[in-house]
Amino acid sequence: MKPLATGAVAPIALVGNPNCGKSALFNLLTGSRQKVANYAGVTVERKQGWARLGNGQRVQVLDLPGTYSLQPRTADEQVTVEVIEGRRSGEAVPGLIVAVVDATNLRMGLRLVLELQQRGHPLVVALNMMDEARARGLHIDVQKLAARLGCAVVPTVAVERHGHADLLARLEQQLAQPLPEPLPRGAVVLASPSVLLAQVRSILAEVAPATLALKRFQPGLDRWVMHPVWGLAILAAVLFVVFQAVFAWSEWPKELIEGAVGALGQGLAAHMAEGPLRSLLVDGVVAGCGAVLVFLPQILILFFFILVLEESGYLPRAAFLLDNLMGRVGLSGRAFIPLLSSFACAIPGIMAARTISNWRDRLATIMVAPLMTCSARLPVYALLIGAFIPERQIGPLSLRGLTLFGLYAAGVLSAMAVAWVLKRVWHKSGYQPLMLELPPYRMPQPRNILIGLKERAVIFLRRVGTIIFTLTVVLWFLSSWPVPPEGATAEQAIRLSLAGRLGEALQPLVAPIGFNWQIAISLIPGMAAREVAVSALGTVYALSAAKDSAADQLMPVLAQSWSAATAYALLAWFVFAPQCLSTLAVVRRETNAWRYVFIMLAYLFALAYAAAFVTYRVALWLGG
Repeated sequence: MKPLATGAVAPIALVGNPNCGKSALFNLLTGSRQKVANYAGVTVERKQGWARLGNGQRVQVLDLPGTYSLQPRTADEQVTVEVIEGRRSGEAVPGLIVAVVDATNLRMGLRLVLELQQRGHPLVVALNMMDEARARGLHIDVQKLAARLGCAVVPTVAVERHGHADLLARLEQQLAQPLPEPLPRGAVVLASPSVLLAQVRSILAEVAPATLALKRFQPGLDRWVMHPVWGLAILAAVLFVVFQAVFAWSEWPKELIEGAVGALGQGLAAHMAEGPLRSLLVDGVVAGCGAVLVFLPQILILFFFILVLEESGYLPRAAFLLDNLMGRVGLSGRAFIPLLSSFACAIPGIMAARTISNWRDRLATIMVAPLMTCSARLPVYALLIGAFIPERQIGPLSLRGLTLFGLYAAGVLSAMAVAWVLKRVWHKSGYQPLMLELPPYRMPQPRNILIGLKERAVIFLRRVGTIIFTLTVVLWFLSSWPVPPEGATAEQAIRLSLAGRLGEALQPLVAPIGFNWQIAISLIPGMAAREVAVSALGTVYALSAAKDSAADQLMPVLAQSWSAATAYALLAWFVFAPQCLSTLAVVRRETNAWRYVFIMLAYLFALAYAAAFVTYRVALWLGG
């Protein structure tokens, strides 16, 4: 437990069930004054921020992982219990707990509130989503509920700008007086689940009798969305729209970024004397980082759709829809959310697998998560598709969008195939069906979507400014040293450099799959961050930001220098390409064993090489 500084106010902890609007309330309370990290020693995400009360006082707010009970069954729930009980080293004990309860689902929320009360924690209940409750004709007697619980109950609407005003006023009152200490762990007498359930029913009968008959779902809509045939068709249509939009919507923001990068490169070249420093800034930093930065709009568009689907309540339904299919290939139904997270990045996907209680199911999910197409592959896909796939319409659909959808589908199908093999050859275990409470359909809130997009943009820009910047500078040095002889062409200079010599040394290994020495060089920094493969290609092809955006120059250069067979083979390679180093480090931390890291590396390398070899030979045979 972390001691508080003299005069400091203990943090406020938000505790609640998943999908109760807790994170939306946290965003409303803290705005942009928040940061996301991991709890020490585990990969459970922690969010903390600062709220400003009406009297100007600033107080720290913790958004604890969602939990249905204080009897933990997963790592998330275990961390929540440890934090509120002050059992996590380095974490301050919350002075006040705000129990966030979904007003349309009082039965689940009140059970958690009663468990918190048994432990003697100072409580304020935030009765969230009151607008939805009123819209459904549900009347809740807030005063009676406060009397039955013996604590303050405050209605909130986390999706409205001032929907937390009453809560802020109540927090100000609570913090102005001494807060009672929670009971020592040994003094806590826990009621049985049946007793808690009886208490919840008694409270509901008095304060909100209509809640027992309240329908949380829309049977007419769910009849289509969760249908075993039409539901899959709807899911496929949604994904088609997503991948079409990734290309169609990103053109004008990409052009803006390309123009800015090109102008910056030209400005530096015009105002600096020719020499190594100008080459480093223009040909290395601006061209290298700019070649990756132009793909930010496509990544944000992809995340926009993921956030909208998550906010609307559709994603959990997609999990149930695919549960039976995943069970047939040997994955737990709970694997859907980790695998879906891996479309953004394999790291949070692997971390999300901790919600799978069975170790063998969890390990199988971790091992196949890298096969899901992460956003780091998107710049490479977009580059090669733009260079080799013509801009052609097939009916209302774009051929480029269909190609991107095919690459994502290839990743999903390969993950299912590997899971099928793992569960039948290596780690056998029985099927465990998915048990998950479906949230009601909700209108996505622009505020939450914008905050999510901002977080993703910051993560991407931080990656560009650190890992990609560093690798770009290193690659520039390797491609610029030793200094080429007088009169050497750009291609000769690269061949004579350290990077060129390394690429030519590796070329015999990659020649059977159609790769040249330039591709061999780009694959090396791509192990640290896959997006760097794009800027690496720009560097080894001696492209400069002083002329135009390096990404703009790269597409026609590749189209002229490579055969279509080579491009298709490289696309196949990146479907299976081994993960970046940070992902491998997370696999080591999650499994606590190096052997799983080496197994993952070995099978991904083998699949990538085999897929590229077959694709290259078939493309050549077909005339590519």
